[in-house]
Amino acid sequence: MSQISDAETGTITTKVPARLDRLPWSRWHWMIVVGLGTVWILDGLEVTVVGNIASRLSEEGSGLPITDAQVTGMAAALYVAGACSGALFFGWLTDRYGRKKLFLITLAVYLGATALTAVSFSVWWFFLFRFLTGFGIGGEYAAINSAIDELIPSKYRGRVDLIINGSYWLGAMGGALLSVVALNTDIFAINIGWRLTFALGVVLGLVILLVRRQVPESPRWMFIHGRAEGAERLVADVERQIEEEKGERLPEPETAITIHQRRSIGFIEIGRTLFRAYPKRATLGFALFIGQAFLYNAITFGFGSILVRFFDVSSGSTGYFFAVIAFGNFLGPLLLGRLFDTVGRRPMIAGTYILSGLLLFGTAWLFGAGVLNATTMTLCWCVVLFFASAGASSAYLTVSEIFPMETRAMAIAFFYAIGTAAGGISGPLLFAELTASGVVADAVLAFCVGAGLMVAAGVVAVFFAVAAERRSLEDIATPLSVAESKSDDTLGASAG
Repeated sequence: MSQISDAETGTITTKVPARLDRLPWSRWHWMIVVGLGTVWILDGLEVTVVGNIASRLSEEGSGLPITDAQVTGMAAALYVAGACSGALFFGWLTDRYGRKKLFLITLAVYLGATALTAVSFSVWWFFLFRFLTGFGIGGEYAAINSAIDELIPSKYRGRVDLIINGSYWLGAMGGALLSVVALNTDIFAINIGWRLTFALGVVLGLVILLVRRQVPESPRWMFIHGRAEGAERLVADVERQIEEEKGERLPEPETAITIHQRRSIGFIEIGRTLFRAYPKRATLGFALFIGQAFLYNAITFGFGSILVRFFDVSSGSTGYFFAVIAFGNFLGPLLLGRLFDTVGRRPMIAGTYILSGLLLFGTAWLFGAGVLNATTMTLCWCVVLFFASAGASSAYLTVSEIFPMETRAMAIAFFYAIGTAAGGISGPLLFAELTASGVVADAVLAFCVGAGLMVAAGVVAVFFAVAAERRSLEDIATPLSVAESKSDDTLGASAG
């Protein structure tokens, strides 16, 4: 018997988590990855395209009376502000009303805002819908990461989460190359090309929406929020599909969990859980997000200026260099992701953070010594970001699995907002002037700040990282609603 309920007290005993975790990889899991994970490609596409079209938007005849500084300054800040506020707002709603409702709503917000950005006719319109685009993307991070971790089996969770988060860089690479074509006035008129780049984001988003409609609600969320029978039917249907696909019976799940069902959780209890019950884990989340935010901004905010000012690369060619860097970023999670499930979370998180920081220190020294050219500088960045990207992706994995299920989306949203604000507000203030000054020592300082914070975060991970590999989410962080955990023998006795 997989589920026992007490209608009067709202207490149930269920094997749903164990049943999900013992599933082999299947077509059903691929559907989840495609439906939920591909949104990071859109985020990478959005951010990169806007950065690359700034100069074209500011030209006379673009159809929008805006300056280069307004695009890279105010519009970028509003996108970041929207992402932070959207993560917090939709994160709370995701924990309260479910993963599926919100990952459909947030994608709809993104699609609508991006489409309306494409038809911008004035500065205020462009600003408003850049904010709302960020608002939708921020909500996506909370809704999607929580759903993915709750649907993917524990033995695959690390690599899948890392690769999905790392797919941001596929979008960044595509955005860099797309902007080269879209901004070519021999192909598209000056007032059309930049609009088409946003329109492409809408088309991709609509395709994702069609697939996403087939992704189910998280059974883990369902059985805690009074929908235990629905969770039971959903998991049984998935098991039937997988048994038909594999041609063999699934093994019996061994453990069950007893919980008191609830409808919602308040902000006070969320805060108490994050900072009073799990202070070391909260410290770890802060360190990982701040470290990766500053390392990335030390490089990405200045890469174009450094290539142009110090290596005489034309501004029209920087997109090609960025595409190479983006590819290196994606290879990190793709090739190292499996090790987070086998070697383990703590050594891999600490190792990728510390190693990428040390490699950036080395890059800073080589750059300061004047021994690099545009090609070798780009290769150095690729090596640094190969490891840094895996580490940064593991930050999202970490905060989505080390806190109780009832707070998962809100925890993701909170730490994402902290990291995004640090990267999108503090980063530009600190690094933009350093890398644009034309002074080698200033750029070296920017690298060293980012590298130092990345190494410091890695040291925190050495002491505070949680050995979450191949463990169920309920084992890593006991749900707030739990009454008691039961072995298979105990469940059988209580059923009798």
